[in-house]
Amino acid sequence: MDAKKLKSIKNKTYKLVGNRFTNAPTEGMAFDRQVLVCGSTGCASESSQVIRQRLTELVKEKGLTRVHVGQTGCFGLCAAGPVVVVYPDGTFYSHVKVTDVEEIVESHLINNKEVERLLYIDADGKSKPFEQIESYCRQLRHALRNCGVIDPENIDEYIARDGYFALLKAVTSMTQDEVIAEVTKSGLRGRGGAGFLTGRKWMFTQKAKGDQKYVCCNADEGDPGAFMDRSVLEGDPHAVLEAMTIAAYAIGANQGYIYVRAEYPIAVKRLEIAIGQARKYGLLGKNIFGTDFSFDIEIRLGAGAFVCGEETALMTSIEGNRGEPRPRPPFPAEKGLFGKPTLLNNVETYANIAQIILNGADKYAAIGTESSKGTKVFALGGKINNTGLVEIPMGTPLREIIYDIGGGIPNGKAFKAAQTGGPSGGCIPASLQDTPIDYESLQAIGSMMGSGGLIVLDEDNCMVDIAKFYLQFTVDESCGKCTPCRIGTKRLYEMLCKVTEGTATMEDLDKMEELCYYIKDNALCGLGQSAPNPVLSTLKYFREEYEAHVKEHRCPAGVCKSLLKYAIDADKCKGCTLCARNCPANAISGVVKEAHVIDTDKCVKCGLCASKCRFGAIKKV
Repeated sequence: MDAKKLKSIKNKTYKLVGNRFTNAPTEGMAFDRQVLVCGSTGCASESSQVIRQRLTELVKEKGLTRVHVGQTGCFGLCAAGPVVVVYPDGTFYSHVKVTDVEEIVESHLINNKEVERLLYIDADGKSKPFEQIESYCRQLRHALRNCGVIDPENIDEYIARDGYFALLKAVTSMTQDEVIAEVTKSGLRGRGGAGFLTGRKWMFTQKAKGDQKYVCCNADEGDPGAFMDRSVLEGDPHAVLEAMTIAAYAIGANQGYIYVRAEYPIAVKRLEIAIGQARKYGLLGKNIFGTDFSFDIEIRLGAGAFVCGEETALMTSIEGNRGEPRPRPPFPAEKGLFGKPTLLNNVETYANIAQIILNGADKYAAIGTESSKGTKVFALGGKINNTGLVEIPMGTPLREIIYDIGGGIPNGKAFKAAQTGGPSGGCIPASLQDTPIDYESLQAIGSMMGSGGLIVLDEDNCMVDIAKFYLQFTVDESCGKCTPCRIGTKRLYEMLCKVTEGTATMEDLDKMEELCYYIKDNALCGLGQSAPNPVLSTLKYFREEYEAHVKEHRCPAGVCKSLLKYAIDADKCKGCTLCARNCPANAISGVVKEAHVIDTDKCVKCGLCASKCRFGAIKKV
């Protein structure tokens, strides 16, 4: 591969259809229509691959030679999947089923009439082209620029979107120092959680002495509810490969490793395809772009251990050992993989690199805040209407993410809190929903960016239960190497259990807080050091809920079963017997047309009676 060949692939093979590049089977020919089917994990789990196959069959059967059916990565609106988008008009079909395919072909592709019942309806009650959907318009997609645009299994489509031109620029017209200086100038910070300046990490690794250096990618995304890195790998794998190759050139490495979760089979498959394609084109391997620079990448599968998201544990796992963290210093830049200087960034960090090199650091640095540059990808989940993947400029207020992009809270419920940073993060209360989302602002209120999971909670969530959920996750995922994490998190979890069971004292709350700070100060790695964050943030902002559990033996949200009771309002009960007939414990008694009662000693607190009552007579007390 040389510069001439790269430009030829971009300019000759591909034609623009609407605002999408599409493969033209005959030189000079462009399709009239392109039908893109989401092939990411969420949509694939609901048969999007079968939908695409059936679309392809029908298009061929009907002789629609000017229609191209292709797959792509995540569009972001995961709650609307499976997703099918028809270009050039941008018609956005949601919740498509295999049985809908024939109607789409007959009505839309043949008779030019949209299938109205499948159209995505925006917040204002109208159907719109994809790029005009409100939640999409309010985003700024940099790391996700190719997701939902290109076929991730076709390297030519990546090249048609300026793919590998940043690598060409770096290795043929920039020195190593110039590449690092550009990344540093951009202000890009690591998107894995800590937010360390990317350019500085590259500089440290470049300056480290060693006869061998490595470049690694952390794709071991383990936070509950997080799927940002998975979506990038599924929708734009070449962006990561190109960035790792640029990094290797900058620091003087010739070998790279991508450490990815084995639970991400689609991402792994597309990485394997992309690596094979890059090798075939000479974009990985020996003498890249005719220079003396050589670099190759291998995949290593993780076994699902959350601790292997920590950089030293990840490298230990790549080496074939049990994934346990190492003391730092020495840091990986000095002594990392196989004891050699190693650069490690996560998927989203790499996804920004090519655009920085190609378009210049100033353009990237113009986005975001003074100390938090660029954009951030979030996996938006929980009690939110628009569950999915979003990318916003750093500094965007939490309120805008929840209401303008996320579409607000379902069923008219009140927003209560947002959990950011997963098990390592904290809860942001409704009173702070105007907090700008950037590294310093989140840290100041006791939370953190983390890798980018953002779980929205409403009035029905118990904050003590939320803290217990995350801490239980940490206890299960602790590698057990250091005592503060192995023993401390277990004791902390036991204290939380006492609170939710109504057996704790106010003194226990003070002990919990003291233990939290001890674990933070003494745990070996980031997993243990950040494990108490969910407890500390909920104690700080929702202490009244803790006190209600302790003093009143009551869970205000009605979640903690040990403190839960159901009662029947005699004034509302019609004596229909429906509750009694459905009670699995025979805990409800009464006669027809008279108010019933619940025997609390027999009640198993399943809530079935309340869900079956048609008169709203059964309530949690």
